Amino acid sequence: MLSVALRTLRTRWVTFVGSFVALSLGVALLAVMGLALASSLDAPERQPERFAAAPVVVQGQDTLSVPTPIGDRTQKLAHPRAVPEETVAKLRRLGTVVADRSFAVRAEKGPGDLVGHPWSTAAFTPYEIDAGRAPRTADEVVVSGDWTRPGERVTTDRGTVTVVGTVAPRGFEDAVFYTDARAAELSPKSTQLVVEADAAEVREAVGGQDLQVLTGTDRRLADADPDRDSEALTAMNAMFGTAGGVTAFVSVFVVASTFAFAVAQRRREFGLLRTAGATPGQIRRMVFAEALMVGVLASAAGCVLGAYGAPKLAAWVVDGGLAPSWFTIGDFTWPYHMAFWTGLLVALLGVIAASWRAGRTGPTQALREASVDTKAMTWGRWLFGGGLLLTAAVTLGLALVSDPGELLHRKTYVSRPMLLITAIALLAPILVRPLTRLIAWLPAQLPGAGGMLVRENAAAGIRRTAAIAAPVLVTVALAGSLLGATATLNEAKATETREQTAASFVVTPAGDAGFDAATVEKLKAVKGAVVSATSSSAVYVLEEGVALIKSEARAAEAGPLAKTVHLPLAAGKASSLDDDSIIVNEEWEKHTVGQSVDVWLGDGTKKSLRIAAVMTTGTGNNGAYVTPANAPSASVDRVDVALADGADPAAVAAALTKAGGQVFTKDQWVQASYPETNRTTRYGFMLVLGIALLYTGISLANTMVMATSDRVRDLAVLRLAGATQWQVLRLVAGEALMVVAVGGVLGLLVAGLNLAGMWSALGLLSVWSPVEMPWAELGATVGACAVLAVVFSVAPAGLAMRRRAVELAGMRE
Repeated sequence: MLSVALRTLRTRWVTFVGSFVALSLGVALLAVMGLALASSLDAPERQPERFAAAPVVVQGQDTLSVPTPIGDRTQKLAHPRAVPEETVAKLRRLGTVVADRSFAVRAEKGPGDLVGHPWSTAAFTPYEIDAGRAPRTADEVVVSGDWTRPGERVTTDRGTVTVVGTVAPRGFEDAVFYTDARAAELSPKSTQLVVEADAAEVREAVGGQDLQVLTGTDRRLADADPDRDSEALTAMNAMFGTAGGVTAFVSVFVVASTFAFAVAQRRREFGLLRTAGATPGQIRRMVFAEALMVGVLASAAGCVLGAYGAPKLAAWVVDGGLAPSWFTIGDFTWPYHMAFWTGLLVALLGVIAASWRAGRTGPTQALREASVDTKAMTWGRWLFGGGLLLTAAVTLGLALVSDPGELLHRKTYVSRPMLLITAIALLAPILVRPLTRLIAWLPAQLPGAGGMLVRENAAAGIRRTAAIAAPVLVTVALAGSLLGATATLNEAKATETREQTAASFVVTPAGDAGFDAATVEKLKAVKGAVVSATSSSAVYVLEEGVALIKSEARAAEAGPLAKTVHLPLAAGKASSLDDDSIIVNEEWEKHTVGQSVDVWLGDGTKKSLRIAAVMTTGTGNNGAYVTPANAPSASVDRVDVALADGADPAAVAAALTKAGGQVFTKDQWVQASYPETNRTTRYGFMLVLGIALLYTGISLANTMVMATSDRVRDLAVLRLAGATQWQVLRLVAGEALMVVAVGGVLGLLVAGLNLAGMWSALGLLSVWSPVEMPWAELGATVGACAVLAVVFSVAPAGLAMRRRAVELAGMRE
């Protein structure tokens, strides 16, 4: 049978080209992602940046550590503590102590990420003056880069300043250096300092305190966002892992669909072999041998493609800001082994069902001339399709009952569609006939036989229609489910913002440092305004005795809060909030009004607070509320303003603008704070959908060519019956569009079911917002599939009809 398999590959090469290309690309993608993952796991240790030349850096307490029966649990503090004054005095006896301060600065025509520092810290990077001089007065600055020059006046959110010097940029920040005194005014709190002394003496001076003494490479922990590289690599790994899973899924899907259709086309050939004495086992081994040869060749080719593609992917993620600038592909061999053997396994798994069906072909199949599929649904399709559909329904029901919030997590709404896609694809043959008759009902009523022939041909060739519709189903379902899920979730979050904002105006600071006390007093003094000044903070709670959970919190006074914000309360009243209480949400382990809960505040202070009210869970953004007394060191970063009775909105808005900050109306605030899908998720979905669309194109092209070449005699009969060549080509194009429409409808069904599950989860979480279907993206996807289907069906049909119809009608398989 091996020789037969080799001759089959040679004579039916068109049948196997699509599988070869799809599998080789899948292996290439797996190799690329394996190489990227291996390279990210072998990441070099980051070196210090801002304090590369500093001898010792001392940091105040910036983590909370809580002992539990299974070890200490730690979390980053929302408000790190400053080094105690008595400790600073000890350190000054050892050597020079320089307080570090960092704060955001916004300047006209300047970079958007400017950071202010005191000039005395510049020497520890080290920065060196390359033009001008150091700042001497409060309105003088030194900047990095060439966006301005010494002598120029620059308007910033910190006042108008004169640039008196420049330093060469170091690549990790755009800096603005003030005098030490001015920097202390702009950023009074300093949580870390540089000590020019022996490290051992510094450790002895701070001994017994919860402070960090950083030397060597540990000084990188004093840089801004020291974990950004590891966080970027983690996000990148998640993206590649998701894309790799989708690649494997779609590869199996496409290869299995292609082989199943090929076996259905070759039933007469298998019948002849059975008539000649071949056993079912020999037929199955032949189909397996074909898959093995295609799998080996395609996997080897995929590994070669992966070696060329991995460096290009690394450059793409670096350029897109998804990976650190140093990220490159290392020299690893295990990703190639993983990709090769996975590809071979995919080929063999994809042909299991097809080989079993081939082995069941009877000798009488060689005598059949009819092309109508009378039994497209085997017991295996019924069993697995029904089982997967039932599994999808049961798991959705259990999630809605036990933890509806789980359905809003990215890993869930990325993986769940695959279960439903497979179920619908397996059950597609029972849906194809009624769908084709429904979709083609109107064209069939038009004058002429074209519409009727399109309907009957598509309905008669159930296997062919299901095989061609399958890749369209995958792509439309993935696009609708993934893009629709993020759009629906974003709209739900915007709905929460809209419903919770009772204020007429929302005022935010011009910079990132928050409002100063003077500006807050000016805003509170505006006539006709009811002002609620709130701060961003956090609280920590130990749940089940072992999990230290961080919860975002806002600090606000109860009276103004109740007038400017509609909290989604499940129990209690917002006006009951005081310095000894807290408002929590239903996700907390303790969420009964009147209960006491032990929490750690944003600076690590432990406190027992009474639960004053409980909010619904929502999309997960309903954090806790405390009073300003329980949010030490938190600066006001948002001011909600309601109008007093009889107040003039225009006058209040003008007064608020004059007092300072950016003033938004309620509608403007909802629009400005509308959530956006983060860049990593967006790039990940682009990669996933790109893979799906690539496979769809390959599968459509291959299957359409196979299907059209198999129907040459049917087309010739139409020519002999009087149809012109253009009428036949229009018929072929119409059938291709019909099949794409069937796949699009099935994909839309899958996407709709997935989004309905998310909508139900949001409803159970007390968020009622509409389902957002990405119609534009779905239209573009279906349009691309339609173009591919028409081109790769009409082209081979046109080439075949260049021969005389009588010759084509007399052809034998």
